[in-house]
Amino acid sequence: MSTVKVDFHGTLGRFELNARFEVPARGVTAIFGPSGCGKTAVMRSIAGLNRLDGRCSVAGDVWQDEKTFRPVHKRPIGYVFQEANLFPHFSVRRNLMYGHPGPTGPTAIGFDEVVSLLGIAKLLERSPRHLSGGERQRVAIGRALLSQPKLLLMDEPLSALDQMTKDEILPYLERLHAALDLPILYISHDIAEVERLADQLVLMRNGSVLASGPLSVLQADLTLPLALSRDAAVSLDATVLKHDAIDGMVTLAVPGGHFVLPAEPLASGTRRRLRVLADDVSLAVETPSRSTIVNVLRAKILEIRSQSDHRVTALLGLGEDGQGARLLSRVTQRSWNELGLRAGLAVYAQVKGVALVRREEPVA
Repeated sequence: MSTVKVDFHGTLGRFELNARFEVPARGVTAIFGPSGCGKTAVMRSIAGLNRLDGRCSVAGDVWQDEKTFRPVHKRPIGYVFQEANLFPHFSVRRNLMYGHPGPTGPTAIGFDEVVSLLGIAKLLERSPRHLSGGERQRVAIGRALLSQPKLLLMDEPLSALDQMTKDEILPYLERLHAALDLPILYISHDIAEVERLADQLVLMRNGSVLASGPLSVLQADLTLPLALSRDAAVSLDATVLKHDAIDGMVTLAVPGGHFVLPAEPLASGTRRRLRVLADDVSLAVETPSRSTIVNVLRAKILEIRSQSDHRVTALLGLGEDGQGARLLSRVTQRSWNELGLRAGLAVYAQVKGVALVRREEPVA
């Protein structure tokens, strides 16, 4: 598998960085952690803006090792910052073409393709002064893509935007994810963005990498802080089975079970991402009686973790054998004890709420 390999160590001022991970050179990898944990230091080191000891390679192309340090201008990257930083005296069209390498091969990212993906056709002759914050950031992303990068680096591109503007631009980022065969490293401290966009996750704390791997795997790891956080949740990539036009409910399949939830009409076979909060999953040891909870799935308790607030977080595997998709359930210690719950026990997972978090169709 083609991968992005990173291994940096050293000191930047008084900050010590020790970051090592390897992720697929495709899809979106989120670098996630609290402010000041070293996310931007890692990205700047990948770009060659920081010079630390270590190694960096992208799809087998070595950018840095013990003998090599490729300067910034020779690294095929697109870099999108928190601020768009457009040239105010250029039109949107000229901003987009700034840094374009000229004639390119058949696999290059085309101007018309970028304009269509980002929905900026009507903006091409405008000045950046007359754009909204979301429009400016879409142009900045387009400029980075048209530089024909082998790796797109996005450093908290939505952090300077208000929530309404974030909601406006996120579908465009989903479209990039679906349409372009380009690895993206995406820095964020907003778990909602990560859950919506990322395939892989690099989890950082205090200058070090705690773990890296598929998003759903790290979310369900009871040894990591995500699973024990206040908003602990799992992300599930599901396939649409059918849509009932009468009651407006869609049925989606995940390994080991089905979810039913209200949604707009969705074509069978399309993929959607679901988010299930740990606090929205209760447990029963007997078949639940009739209730308003629609999603009741067979599951097995795989692992448990007691917390200091007298609650228990359980890792569940869906299906009779527990080999299906993973869910988290958080219940009180009292309920846990009264039901005699334990690892290895077959249970019914009652899911009170399920959210669709990735809605964009792949672009043809």
